[in-house]
Amino acid sequence: MSEEQNNKLTANAFKDEKNLVEDLNVSVKNNLSEEHIKRVTEMVNEYKGNIESHLNQEQEKGTSWSGRLADNIASFGGSWPFIIIFITFLFLWMVWNIISLTAHFDASPFILLNLILSCLAAFQAPVILMSQNRQAARDKQEAIMDFAINYKAEQENLEIQKILIQMVNRLNEIENKMDAQAGRLHA
Repeated sequence: MSEEQNNKLTANAFKDEKNLVEDLNVSVKNNLSEEHIKRVTEMVNEYKGNIESHLNQEQEKGTSWSGRLADNIASFGGSWPFIIIFITFLFLWMVWNIISLTAHFDASPFILLNLILSCLAAFQAPVILMSQNRQAARDKQEAIMDFAINYKAEQENLEIQKILIQMVNRLNEIENKMDAQAGRLHA
């Protein structure tokens, strides 16, 4: 990422943070309006999108052409178009070799077809496993990011809780002083 892009992201983050603080800076007695909730939700979704986009970019950088090929093959091999094409191929193969009007190149029990199916399975299984391994690595990265975000949020919540306790204690002190002064004035 270039320095200019980094500065732009930092400026946007600061602007969004400032707007978020302004949006949330409403009276305690007032509930957040739907507009405020919508704005906060949009910012959270944008932040998640930025993280996912960054993960996608990092994964694309570290992926070789063979890894992308494995992903594409696994994606197609696990789709309805593949299943439909494959069933059609099997059906046509068997019909062609059963009908007496055509030249039979693989008579029943379809030994050549069995060989083709075995080769396809032998090729497809490791390719799908490669793709699953790459997806597992990505899932692990996402889990680490989720953990880091949750940990940071927990730390911030604990800090806010400490501040609130300090504020309550301070308010109690002020209240006690005011009660003491009120008692002296009435005496």
